[in-house]
Amino acid sequence: MTGILATLALSLAVTFPHGTATIRTPARSVHVRVEIAETLAQRERGLSGRRTLAPNAGMAFLWKSDVHERFWMKNTYVPLSIAFWGKRGRILRILDMSPCRLVPCKIYDPKIAFRGALEVNRGAFGRWGVRPGAFVTIRR
Repeated sequence: MTGILATLALSLAVTFPHGTATIRTPARSVHVRVEIAETLAQRERGLSGRRTLAPNAGMAFLWKSDVHERFWMKNTYVPLSIAFWGKRGRILRILDMSPCRLVPCKIYDPKIAFRGALEVNRGAFGRWGVRPGAFVTIRR
């Protein structure tokens, strides 16, 4: 029981700054309220444990330099889409991810170097007309 309580206390201690992601497509701009994950603890916590995600909300994962990271959906209950962008904010790849409650969970690897990633409800990028080539900027 102590391990479970310690894990719960640690996960509750992780807080996220808020901001806005603006995605520019040839046809329009989309504004998404985001929580920002830029520390290791924030990135590890991500959206795990969340039961819902508002329609125009998401989580932006940020790095100071290009990375080759992979994502998984352990203890994440909301189906998500994730867009990966490069140094100048251009979206390079979009993947759909499914919830996972039991290990082993599928690993989602964009197979590219990227500078940031934006998770939103699955299918939202398609509904917004967002495809690779669109541009993302994050404002705190």
